[in-house]
Amino acid sequence: MYPRKYARVKPAGLVSRQAKIITDPRAPVITCTLIDYSPGGACVDLGGQVKIPDRFELLHVNTKKRCRIAWKRGTRVGVVF
Repeated sequence: MYPRKYARVKPAGLVSRQAKIITDPRAPVITCTLIDYSPGGACVDLGGQVKIPDRFELLHVNTKKRCRIAWKRGTRVGVVF
């Protein structure tokens, strides 16, 4: 459905599908689905039309990464760490 333009340099293997987006310490956490994860970025599915800022933190398992949006297509968002 969403073909990948570029192949990943280092495949990440199996990952947990659940992640959380933290936009602000006082704002509610946004639950999302992790589609793809690599050392340099990730693809997440927001599951609906949720507005998120260009910069936020992505919490996945025990790792919190500061992210920047690289692209948007429908409910999917590509982020760069």
